[in-house]
Amino acid sequence: MGEYVRLEVADGVGTIRLDRPKMNAISLQVQDELRAAAAEATERDDVRAVVVYGGERVFAAGNDVKEMADMSHADMVKRSGPLQGAVTAIARIPKPVVAAVTGYALGGGCELALAADVRFAAENAVFGQPEVLLGIIPGAGGTQRLSRLVGPAKAKDLIFTGRFVKADEALAIGLVDKVVPAEDVYAEAVAWAGQFSAAAALALRAAKESVDRGLETDLETGLEIERQQFAALFATEDRTAGMSSFVENGPGKATFSGR
Repeated sequence: MGEYVRLEVADGVGTIRLDRPKMNAISLQVQDELRAAAAEATERDDVRAVVVYGGERVFAAGNDVKEMADMSHADMVKRSGPLQGAVTAIARIPKPVVAAVTGYALGGGCELALAADVRFAAENAVFGQPEVLLGIIPGAGGTQRLSRLVGPAKAKDLIFTGRFVKADEALAIGLVDKVVPAEDVYAEAVAWAGQFSAAAALALRAAKESVDRGLETDLETGLEIERQQFAALFATEDRTAGMSSFVENGPGKATFSGR
């Protein structure tokens, strides 16, 4: 368990909780701890889905600008890989991941939310990629994940202007998937994640990898990724259990082992 990032597990749901007062600024230490939490969530069999949460007040207000202000080009050459890697580690968790966003999700915080499979936002949530106002650009996936999620024109508008987006607009442009009252956002995210606590874990992993890897390439290659993942699942115990249960009892009654 890190000083600012911890993994809390209950009923098959792992919560990666950021807790660095006051604004959950993503420092070098937080980046390292995010990678460690993602690795632990990946390895633990009792974690079937993940919620990324910054607490009731704020998700994450960005990377630690005070820490970066004195860095040279040479310094950032060394740190830019680990900076991206911290967010990519969340994206690569081979399980369903939902971001529960309250308050600000700006800069690196927005990029962290983008790494989740889905995003639930509180009514008070505010998103943005304001790096251009600091004379830089998003460096932890914002130019890539945002454009893939909302389209290049909307992504360019947000990145070029650095403007903030409130929850209702974020929902309208597809940046978030659900908006709920602030007091409900974490519970809604846990409920979404909890539906996978007894699901076929290897099938979920294959589905996530097929979608994510397929988006990185052309259609023909994506279809081949899907074909290989589909065929591979016929070697799993869950596939046998699922199909046997369907034949004998109808849909939706199978018990899966995760093997």
